[in-house]
Amino acid sequence: MTSPAVDSDYDLTLQRVIRASASDIWRAWTDPARLAQWWIPAPMVTRVDQLDVSPGGGFVTSMSEDGKEFVSHTDGVFLVVEKDRRLVFTNAVSSAWRPAAPEPVAMTAEIVLADHPDGTDYQVVVRHGTPAIRARHHDLGFFEGWGSVTAALANLAEQEAAA
Repeated sequence: MTSPAVDSDYDLTLQRVIRASASDIWRAWTDPARLAQWWIPAPMVTRVDQLDVSPGGGFVTSMSEDGKEFVSHTDGVFLVVEKDRRLVFTNAVSSAWRPAAPEPVAMTAEIVLADHPDGTDYQVVVRHGTPAIRARHHDLGFFEGWGSVTAALANLAEQEAAA
């Protein structure tokens, strides 16, 4: 299955080289303890409530400012799972397989891992239903939010690769 072309009217993208193997990055995405370390920008705390990394599997996380009271952050499903290569998930369908209207935006995110001479080329494409929803996600700080968690992911994967 190939990815649809990126449409700059609907999609937001992020790319960076991570000095770790695709399998190191894959573990950071698919191991609940590792995902909890980087999935939400610090100083927020992540709780991974469900992580069934298989097509149709649930992806549910909560967040907290104090580590005691948690609120919903992500409730979606994985659509495509290609080990060490590609993950696609959406929050437009809940983990209970019900149509969802998530706040602040509905999206489908594709994570692609490709070989790079310095490690792994890490690419994110976040697709939206309309240009207005894309613009809203952009204005809410897409690049700051996804950029900071990607940096945290890179830090974790690079530390584990060096160990």
